[in-house]
Formats: sequence, C-alpha cells, structure tokens
Amino acid sequence: MNKSAPSPLDLLRRHNLSLKKSLGQNLLVDPSHLTRIAAAADLEKSDTVLEIGPGLGALTRHLAEHAGRVVAVELDQRLIPILRTEFADRPHVSFVHGDILELSPADLLPAHQPDQPGPASAAVPYKVVANLPYYITSAVLKHILASLLPPTLAVLLVQQEVARRMVAQPGAMSILAVSVQFYARPRALHKIPAGAFLPRPKVDSRVVRLDVRPQPAVPDVDPDHFFRLVRAGFGQRRKQLRNSLSAGLSCSKREADHWLTASGIEPRRRAETLSLQEWGMLTKTVYGTV
Repeated sequence: MNKSAPSPLDLLRRHNLSLKKSLGQNLLVDPSHLTRIAAAADLEKSDTVLEIGPGLGALTRHLAEHAGRVVAVELDQRLIPILRTEFADRPHVSFVHGDILELSPADLLPAHQPDQPGPASAAVPYKVVANLPYYITSAVLKHILASLLPPTLAVLLVQQEVARRMVAQPGAMSILAVSVQFYARPRALHKIPAGAFLPRPKVDSRVVRLDVRPQPAVPDVDPDHFFRLVRAGFGQRRKQLRNSLSAGLSCSKREADHWLTASGIEPRRRAETLSLQEWGMLTKTVYGTV
C-alpha cells in the first residue's frame, strides 16, 4: 500500500472541507481497523467490490490493494473530484456520484468479459463493503439484498446496537433481523470504538459480515407475502400475534387465530419469538406456496 497517501484529515484541510452531519459522515481513520475490514471480505484479484460511501477513500485504498475492481458510490458531490484525483493512478478503481438507494447494483458493475464464464451482457459477481450511516442502514440492506443481482458477500460497518439486532435469534427478533437473515447469514465481527472515527460518534460500531444465501432461507414463499406478514406481526410488537396480525392485515382475531394454529404457532406468542421457518409456515398457511 502507498504509505504516502494523505490521511482523510489532510484532505479535509487541503480542500477546506467540513463533514456533513446530515449525511451521517463519520470517517473511519484508524488504519488497523481499515485493514481488518478489508480482510473480512476475503478479497482476491478476481473480485469486484461495490463500496458504498467511500468518504475520502481511506478504506477504498485497502480494497484496491486486494481486489481486481472497485466501484465506489458516493452521495457527497464535493468528494468525487478529490477521490478521482487521489486514485488517478489506479485505473481499476472508479467513483460514481449518486444515492445508492436510487441506483441498481447491476447497472453499476462491469459486464462479464468474453474470457469469463457467464453471459457477456451479465454483470460480474460482486462483494459489498460499506460504512453505513445509521439512518439508511435498513434501507440499504433491503435495496442490496433484495435486488435482482445481490452480492455474494457483504461486510458492513454499523452501529453496535444495529449489529446486535441483525444477528438476533428467536426471542429477540426484529424486522431487521428477519429481513437480513431471510437473505443472508450474518456474523458480528470485531468492535470499533467511537474514537477510531472522525468526527467521533456517540456510540461504538461493529463490523458485520453477511454471507448471502444462494436462495432465501424460506425459498418456497413469495417474499412480498412473507414480509407483509412480518410487518403486520411487528406492527404492534408488544401485543400477541393474534392481535397484531388482526390489526395489520385487517382481519378478525378469529381468522388470525385460525392461521396461527394451523401453522403450529400459539396465537398468544409475540412476533420477536418466531423463527424464519415459522414465518414461512404462516405465509404458506395464509397465501399458499409460490
């Protein structure tokens, strides 16, 4: 790695920039943590990485060192010319200005080359690496994991509480946990203290690795139907399922009781206690299989 690369603080001073709180800009500046995040993605020269929110490129440099191609999407227009200048000597790294929630991953990635397996017009398999602001974490996860071209793996830097929720088990489940685990196998990795960021956030963060499933954990249900039930179940999460489903689906409690009992689920249970398989069974009871 280029040891003379300027630090994010150097670049901010050089270009007279300040970070925008409205964009959730907290730059990770501790090199040891940057190295560990890149290592968690198991990068090889054959890999393409989609980086979300490169900031001033501190993590991008580590990714570029190991991956064959890096495509980084940055929302802050001010940073794009700086990034392109700093990485001008790395043709395998490119930067796109835009909101990842409004962009299709397939449109951002290079197509298969003639000497690579797969249709010539198809985008290559890819991995996601991202330092996600809290306020868009759930939306980005849904956008990426449920896309027509999901990644094979994602390494995410999120608030520690968000990481805890992503890996929760039945008894402490949430819509976030169900949504992530429907598409991937999450693992919470190392903690990153608030002091490793610029500016310092109020809470610590944690790295989470998502190994994306080849097919959803409950493959024989319609995802729209599945998540309609999940949203209804968690709509009034402190209430029993018979009540929250009745309210969320505009059905009678008697009908909700029937669906739950037929699915082998005690109607008095609460949404956070259900496993993905139980949500799948309930979906089949209510809507049938795909």
